[in-house]
Amino acid sequence: MSKRKVIIMGAAGRDFHNFNVFYRDNDAYEVVAFTATQIPNIEGRKYPAELAGTLYSNGIPIHPEEELVNLIKKHEINDVVFAYSDVSHQYVMNKASIAMAAGANFKLLGARETMLKSKVPVVAVVAVRTGAGKSQTSRRVCELLRDKGKKLVVVRHPMPYGDLVKQKVQRFETEEDFKKHDCTIEEIEEYEHHINEGTIVYAGVDYEAILRQAEQEADVIIWDGGNNDMPFYKPTVTITIADPHRPGHELSYYPGEVNLRIADAVVINKIDSAYPENIDTVRNNIANANPKAMVIEAASPISVDDPAVIRGKRVLVVEDGPTLTHGDMTFGAGTIAARKFGALEIVDPRPFTVGSIKETFKKYPKMGILLPAMGYGDKQKKDLEETINKTNCDAVIIGTPIDLRKIIDIKKPNVRVRYDLSEIGRPNLADALKPVLK
Repeated sequence: MSKRKVIIMGAAGRDFHNFNVFYRDNDAYEVVAFTATQIPNIEGRKYPAELAGTLYSNGIPIHPEEELVNLIKKHEINDVVFAYSDVSHQYVMNKASIAMAAGANFKLLGARETMLKSKVPVVAVVAVRTGAGKSQTSRRVCELLRDKGKKLVVVRHPMPYGDLVKQKVQRFETEEDFKKHDCTIEEIEEYEHHINEGTIVYAGVDYEAILRQAEQEADVIIWDGGNNDMPFYKPTVTITIADPHRPGHELSYYPGEVNLRIADAVVINKIDSAYPENIDTVRNNIANANPKAMVIEAASPISVDDPAVIRGKRVLVVEDGPTLTHGDMTFGAGTIAARKFGALEIVDPRPFTVGSIKETFKKYPKMGILLPAMGYGDKQKKDLEETINKTNCDAVIIGTPIDLRKIIDIKKPNVRVRYDLSEIGRPNLADALKPVLK
């Protein structure tokens, strides 16, 4: 029988994982190409031969997603595999229609084919949308497990935007490791808080190799999911965060709805800042989709080190990049801080943007007057720094998980917003973690 020809649509994460665990050594298939979107500068490269296995001695090319139809027709592709996340159901089916009209099948790989089994318990912290509050939830989960004497390793969803061979298995123990692995802002903001609390973090490209190494130094592995993707490891406990600022998205985004349906516990976050009717919508959707799930209510209270920097000032608000771009949010922690601490005005940065930051606003016009902390490479970091320092404002509010002041030189008065998860009543996360704490 001839091999089935495959294209994997991705964004340098789930696509590589699906290849590694299902297609890499599978003689029944030939993966002709990856297509890439969402992340800047990942197309035009190759998935390297060193990672692709014995069937792909020349590696596998990565093309822009815009070339999908031509690739299907040119190579007579049998299967197009969709393998990226935080997109609407409408978006997924639009891509399916494009692939099928060009003559290919359209496929999604599920949990049985893609979740690796661990020798130690796994707690998966995932979400229905980017920006729902996963970071503070994973911090709280780690705190509870450490208090019970558990030795933790966090495995973070992939963000391999550099040399894929060097990034096969990455281990982070100190902030010096950020420089060693040439991390982007997006990577550091997900690793930094764990490192500061003494928890080792793994990430990279080959998640079976990562798992086998992490198992050697962990009592419990925390799967710290990203971009609302499904876990790569089979969880002992799955905790999914829902966002009442975007009611209904828990049933209308892929694969966020999958995460809702596989959850052992669902955290309805941001209770303190959401409308009651939106909270009710999310609660009802959870009950209909996953009635067996434990429902935990939580707030994400914010604080700043010096409110006087904000009060009565014209402020530039810098928010988490993926939350504004992929997550479609029109506000974040920085915006809430501006309102809470009495800013006179939120300044529009768009007249002052340069380079890649200007292009980001063109691509994501719904961001409005908020500045996304984009930093997928050195040039983008420099563009972000120049945009901040050019903006005509009195002060800068840093609403990102990372302390941007460690990465770029902000020449204006500034303040960093901090936010943590605060569970309200019972059940709580300690209840959800009982299967791991037995």
